[in-house]
Amino acid sequence: QVQLVESGGGLVQAGGSLRLSCAASARTFSGYAMGWFRQAPGKDREFVAAISWSGGSTSYADSVKGRFTISRDNAKNTVYLQMNRLKPEDTAVYYCARDPMGPDTYWGQGTQVTVSS
Repeated sequence: QVQLVESGGGLVQAGGSLRLSCAASARTFSGYAMGWFRQAPGKDREFVAAISWSGGSTSYADSVKGRFTISRDNAKNTVYLQMNRLKPEDTAVYYCARDPMGPDTYWGQGTQVTVSS
């Protein structure tokens, strides 16, 4: 059974930091690129960051470049999103995705991030 479990969301003041985690079973995680997406109220889900299976290649949305860092620990079957210098516009539900570009995409249940001004 495919399973992705996000954690680490919460309420933080603007300028603060949060680290999101996404834990997966080995079968879910092994060999796949991973990504983070977010969806704010009334908006479409948007790409935030992605990382290759080896961790050697990463990509970011322009809106988070220089503030967010995606990483992974393959021994722990976990992918992380370190978010620094948070802004109110970063407020959204953040979703972890396996194989974000397909064809074996799978989504976690999401974790809420709220940034107060």
